[in-house]
Amino acid sequence: MRKLPVEKGVDSLIHNMAATMKKAAAEDVNVTFEDQQKINKFARNTSRITELKEEIDDKKKQLQNLQDACDDILVLDDDSLLIPYQIGDVFISHPQVETEEMLEEAKKNLQEEIGTWEAQVESIQKVLSDLKVQLYAKFGNNINLEADDN
Repeated sequence: MRKLPVEKGVDSLIHNMAATMKKAAAEDVNVTFEDQQKINKFARNTSRITELKEEIDDKKKQLQNLQDACDDILVLDDDSLLIPYQIGDVFISHPQVETEEMLEEAKKNLQEEIGTWEAQVESIQKVLSDLKVQLYAKFGNNINLEADDN
């Protein structure tokens, strides 16, 4: 009996799938407790780095708001004006010079905070890189450690 071209394609596809399944079965790797610990550590650090990056973005927006406030104060002509400055839930009026100093101090503190968090991100990225090397070395294509772009 002669096979139609479509049937040949299906047979070929089935043969390739069977070969792939045999290959995957041959590539099955035992996952040890230590491997699972590494995978869990990778997941925790990936989650932490995402949180830190969101926090850094938030702080950078706050820093930009402080810079905008400084720029607005510089435009003022009258040095005798009292400028409201929020401390907690209340606004307290201060002279222009004092408000500028307070804004500069707040900017400095935010920049230090951002620097600390960026250093943490860098440190975690090194850990993730090391874990990737170890896990890909053992599991190859059987594990996906790349972040989804969703």
